[in-house]
Amino acid sequence: MNKFLPLSLLLLAIAGCTHKNYDADLLVENAVIYTVDSAFSTADALVVKGGKIIAVGKGDTLEQKYTARHVLNAEGKPVYPGFIDAHAHFLEYGMSLQEARLENTRSWREVLDSVNSFARKNPEGWITGHGWDQNKWPAKQFPDKAKLDSMFPVRPVVLSRIDGHAVIANQAALNIAGIKPGQTISGGSIETVNGKLTGVLVDNATGLVRRKIPAATDELIQTALLDAQRHCFADGLTTVEDCGLPYTMVNTIAQLQHKGDLKMRLYVMLSDTPDDFAYLFKRGVYKTPGLDVRAIKMYADGALGSRGACLLQPYSDQKGWHGFLLSSQKHFQDVAEKVYAKGFQLCTHAIGDSANRVILKVYASVLKGKNDRRWRIEHAQVLAPEDVKLFGEYSIIPSVQPTHATSDMYWAGDRLGSARLKSSYIYKQLLEQNGWLPLGTDFPVENINPIYTFYAAVERRDLKNYPPAGFQIENALTREQALRGMTIWAAKANFEEKEKGSIEPGKYADFVILNNDIMKADGPTLPQVKVLMTYINGEQVYARK
Repeated sequence: MNKFLPLSLLLLAIAGCTHKNYDADLLVENAVIYTVDSAFSTADALVVKGGKIIAVGKGDTLEQKYTARHVLNAEGKPVYPGFIDAHAHFLEYGMSLQEARLENTRSWREVLDSVNSFARKNPEGWITGHGWDQNKWPAKQFPDKAKLDSMFPVRPVVLSRIDGHAVIANQAALNIAGIKPGQTISGGSIETVNGKLTGVLVDNATGLVRRKIPAATDELIQTALLDAQRHCFADGLTTVEDCGLPYTMVNTIAQLQHKGDLKMRLYVMLSDTPDDFAYLFKRGVYKTPGLDVRAIKMYADGALGSRGACLLQPYSDQKGWHGFLLSSQKHFQDVAEKVYAKGFQLCTHAIGDSANRVILKVYASVLKGKNDRRWRIEHAQVLAPEDVKLFGEYSIIPSVQPTHATSDMYWAGDRLGSARLKSSYIYKQLLEQNGWLPLGTDFPVENINPIYTFYAAVERRDLKNYPPAGFQIENALTREQALRGMTIWAAKANFEEKEKGSIEPGKYADFVILNNDIMKADGPTLPQVKVLMTYINGEQVYARK
């Protein structure tokens, strides 16, 4: 017998010894995996193929069953479903990164210094900025434009308040917009003192000057979207709900996703405009793995911080002032009936107890009882106690942002008084209405970090660990409820719970690895927990250096 194999057979033998038939793309092992399935079970390994999870279980078992091209040893670190922000402004956040950043200013003087620094680096065109908040300043009063006028007598300046419901503009911008003292507008206010414009415009009045700002270029919008994505991935977000975009942005987002540049999954609510209605009603639901467009966003009122929230009784710190609705009740009713007839989702911003009552009753008149339409009230911040039950009776979903409670707690009592404050930010009571509750941040109004959302929900404290006993701690959520709120319940609010929001076979392989276990870490240490890695479709999109 010839003891030497022919070369061709030898090569085949070698190939047979070295080639593996990979039946998976990624195996994550040695992990503590919170699946967030119906049983809230844990596992220590998961397997990914073709961008989806195909197995979850014990590492030894999965190692024997699957041969993966890549194996990730999580070294005992916790793994969670990719975090979902149930209420944010993704594009607006990206655009704010291109403007003067005013979020951390502690006085009007600091705002002016930041704007001046931005102007020196950007010497042409309108000056825009975002993030000032008079509630963080010593006097806690709206600013006046006099200093802006002296600094920029010719160049127009528009600076948005942190909630986006107010701006301050200099005289150059007011002149371009044609705004005069004594002018009025429905659903907004043009602030004056002694008959002179202060430059502060609230709610609908902000549109008078914002419409005059030159439109952003396609290049700037693309930069903004990709910058927003980069920051979100670093904080473990894999899906963001962008609450209120024009239909023209749908194609821009879709093109970036098709090119592979924008990997973030987005759930887009279109704005309450005739053009957006026409687009959605003609085209129908727009659904891809990365983009979901099926909702209309209305605004019932403004924000509490700028006293635009519509209250049943006057503000405790402004005699006779109730705030205002941004549109007529007839408009809300007409939109609700139209959206219901077409089978789409309706989501409405409502902060004050009067605004919430109006929208709850409008929804009730259309929905007529229990249903699975998943119509939402965004914020549901101040509620008359007798109205809370309407959420459950008509299957209306409150979409809340826990960090609002811990940001507002320093001054919300001044606006509302102690009795109304007790029926505000009542997240536990709201969860009990339908048995689930989506959580978000409202960024850029608040920090984008979902760990801060988790911390505020369960500890009811801010980043200074204040107050020690928690703000209205009776409305804290459990850790399981908070995690569900920023994963599976957020997905459910989008009709996407069958494809994301938990680590289960058949779902997208979107997951995040943290350096510490938020389900077990001491409460005060939660804000220090960091994201180590973020995955979308089983692809690593962020790794902490």
